[in-house]
Amino acid sequence: MMTLIAVAALAASPGAAPAPSDWCSVAAADARALVEPLKSRLAARLNEPPHALAHVHTEHTLSGDPGREASLVAERDLPLMRDAALAWRAGAGDVYGVFAVRYLTAWVTVYQPDLNPIDETNFDALVQTWAILRSQAAADERVKVDGYFRAWGQAYVDSIRRGRTATRGSWTNNWQSHRVKLVAMMAAAIDDAKLFGEARRLFREQLDVNVAKSGEVIDFSERDALHYVTYDLEPLLQAALAARSRGEDWFHPLRKDGPSLEAAVRWLRPYAAGEKTHQEFVRSTVRFDAERAQHGEAGYSGQWEPKTAARVYWLASRFDPAYQSLALRLGPAPTYLALCGQ
Repeated sequence: MMTLIAVAALAASPGAAPAPSDWCSVAAADARALVEPLKSRLAARLNEPPHALAHVHTEHTLSGDPGREASLVAERDLPLMRDAALAWRAGAGDVYGVFAVRYLTAWVTVYQPDLNPIDETNFDALVQTWAILRSQAAADERVKVDGYFRAWGQAYVDSIRRGRTATRGSWTNNWQSHRVKLVAMMAAAIDDAKLFGEARRLFREQLDVNVAKSGEVIDFSERDALHYVTYDLEPLLQAALAARSRGEDWFHPLRKDGPSLEAAVRWLRPYAAGEKTHQEFVRSTVRFDAERAQHGEAGYSGQWEPKTAARVYWLASRFDPAYQSLALRLGPAPTYLALCGQ
């Protein structure tokens, strides 16, 4: 996989800003004005070795579980490498590019995808890291890393093809939204038209089975929790952003009178704006929700906290700027959106 030698191709001279990336819609010059806080957060970690694991597992686990805790520690690498790639792209210096390449190399060498979308949803940051670095990587390294993501994305497509013969909820609820996100992001990041076509088909199918015309998602009726509405919408919005990098609009209705991501975001808005309130998980049909509440896991009982929808509305604001004022009320913009736009 990608070696540290290949990082020499990342910039023409020390400290030079890289060539613009097709992945990011925010100009590198504009990102440069926002990069100082990112550099401060990264400073203490630049000499830290990566914590890559062959497998991670957090799904259906409770806090304190040793495997969960080890996975959470390892997964901290993922946004860290993305932040380093963003800092490098904004002209912060080659040291950040070297760091990002070192971490990405470790993970694509060691990690073995298991196709659990809840365990793997945070690997969107790994995909984003590669999307930022890819245009400057050596050709042979690009082939290798593209192949890694192509195989991973296709494995998800194949698993969906097999799994859809069953009538299990995980093939229609938020699990499927996370699968679609990963396939769409990988396809767009490596510019694979065939895989992207599969992502487009899966996205449309997910809208049909997951989102009602009113905008209510199936996860709300199953879990009685806005927690899972946001967990369903975030990956679909990220998939739509990946599609936008290829010139397609997946946010607005894909066909007349059909379900849409736009309608789902609009359905949640009164709750996020504080006009409506909701007691979480009261009528959930999933036993594990009650177990997490009994264990004291935050967010699994009581009134829903609107600020947890901040990322939904920052993502939505990339398609409809009218949502930006609500997003600002809920919380700061995610770093990757502010510095990249994706």
